[in-house]
Amino acid sequence: MDNSGKEKEAMQLMAEADKKVKASGSFLGGMFGGNHKVEDACEIYARAANMFKMAKNWSAAGNAFCQAARLHMQLQNKLDSATSFVDAGNAYKKADPQEAINCLNQAIDIYTDMGRFTIAAKHHITIAEIYESELVDIEKAIAHYEQAADYYKGEESNSSANKCLLKVGHYSAQLEQYQKAIEIYEQVAMSTMDNPLLKYNAKEYFFKASLCHFIVDELNAKLAIEKYEEMFPAFSDSRELKLLKKLLEAHEEQNSEAFTEAVKEFDSVSRLDQWLTTMLLRIKKTIQGDAGDLK
Repeated sequence: MDNSGKEKEAMQLMAEADKKVKASGSFLGGMFGGNHKVEDACEIYARAANMFKMAKNWSAAGNAFCQAARLHMQLQNKLDSATSFVDAGNAYKKADPQEAINCLNQAIDIYTDMGRFTIAAKHHITIAEIYESELVDIEKAIAHYEQAADYYKGEESNSSANKCLLKVGHYSAQLEQYQKAIEIYEQVAMSTMDNPLLKYNAKEYFFKASLCHFIVDELNAKLAIEKYEEMFPAFSDSRELKLLKKLLEAHEEQNSEAFTEAVKEFDSVSRLDQWLTTMLLRIKKTIQGDAGDLK
């Protein structure tokens, strides 16, 4: 398919839209249906943007959607403006992640101003994901997941809020912000343990909170585990708790072989993911004379 043809067509549409915007700003244009010209320009910019998308020129598509968004704002069409900023963000995501974030932030400002917090939360998650995978700025990803969680909570969407909080807990622990991670894992565990559909997940969150405690202080971990067993009796029978008790015993005895053996046994049934492996290695490194691996 000939993309250069699409691109040429898109550029012609951009020129046509620019002309309409200029005409609307002139004295005569203002007197004779200036707003109609701006509305036409919005539509033409959007058509140009879609042509650029077909030609896979993502930056040009993003720019055209942005032009449409600004004109919609000028006409006080807030919802159309926000939608165009989101379209711009989605196009820029493929070419310029930072510009994508700028556009999505502008959409978020409009949505929050209109009281549309659930939609704003969704776009905060998109920004967080760009920081996670494209720009690799975990601190900023955390901030946007936290903001999304706040908005979801305010709208009583607790399950969506918890998903965002679990991301915050995950990354906080990676960044060695253990206290913050513990508070989040405990909070999410308590909100899921009374839900028949979700209570199975509560033991995983108590397990993760216990590991964070363990990295900070062995005694803290013991006390936390006792508290979690009281709060959530199902935790007592879990494989996760059996592992924690074996690890505590190995740690007390400063026995790195027993520690590794317990981890291997657990891993043979439930594969350890990257996060759990990292946390377990951090605990194991606190055993004197440890080589720092789980082999």
